[in-house]
Amino acid sequence: MREQASAVLLVLGAFFMLLAGVGVARLPDLFMRLQAATKASTLGVGCMLMAVAIHFQDLAVTTRAVLVIAFFCLTAPVGAHLIARAAYAAGVPLWEGTITDEMRLSSRDAQDRSGENSSSAGNERGDGS
Repeated sequence: MREQASAVLLVLGAFFMLLAGVGVARLPDLFMRLQAATKASTLGVGCMLMAVAIHFQDLAVTTRAVLVIAFFCLTAPVGAHLIARAAYAAGVPLWEGTITDEMRLSSRDAQDRSGENSSSAGNERGDGS
């Protein structure tokens, strides 16, 4: 039973890793590639490390596997987010099929709010005097 469970998890992890590779190769822009690579590889690494933990059934190995999974789940999405924000700030173009640029909209909203704050800064009471 233990061998079958670890084999299934290994195959599932390999499938997610393959899916991450296909996503990186096939998706049209950097931002979509980052998403595919981060989500699929996180699932792939998690499945493979769980397979290792189930196969060896040793407390030390299981503890290390769970800690690596937790570390990977915390750092991979944060790293991808930082890379995407840096790429957007550097002007990496979006795919031409992109419908909504939420970063542009949120920066425009922030500029609008800062404009409102600066115009009302001289009038703290807000009564026109």
